[in-house]
Amino acid sequence: MKVAIGGDHAGFEYKKRLVEFLEKEGHEVKDFGPDSDGSVDYPDHVHPLAEAIEKGEQTLGILLCGSANGVAMTANKHQGIRAGIAWEEELASLTRQHNNANIICIPARFIDYDKTQSIVNTFLTTEFEGGRHGRRVDKISC
Repeated sequence: MKVAIGGDHAGFEYKKRLVEFLEKEGHEVKDFGPDSDGSVDYPDHVHPLAEAIEKGEQTLGILLCGSANGVAMTANKHQGIRAGIAWEEELASLTRQHNNANIICIPARFIDYDKTQSIVNTFLTTEFEGGRHGRRVDKISC
């Protein structure tokens, strides 16, 4: 799977570790930055990632920042994006099953790395259920 990853300085350390994990799992990973834990403006990394998913260049995305709110708000400005915040595996599963989310947003300051890795794995391995959920997802875009 082609997985896009990015975020801000608060998620940088987790992002580095996730890239290694994802590559070991056989995924093709594109890192949209940042390249250090120095302060950055997350929209500079989120918009290119979201555009790559909208264009079909990447399959799914992972965004990490302190609370996950800023990256989720930014990603969801894109018509072809459905970004959901998850701090538990069940939320990651439901956002894929029911909302067909194509980006998961993780609050790096509020959960440990092992939980983060588990959430990412759940997100990437869960399928959209379709059916009544498909009808609802079709109504999301403005």
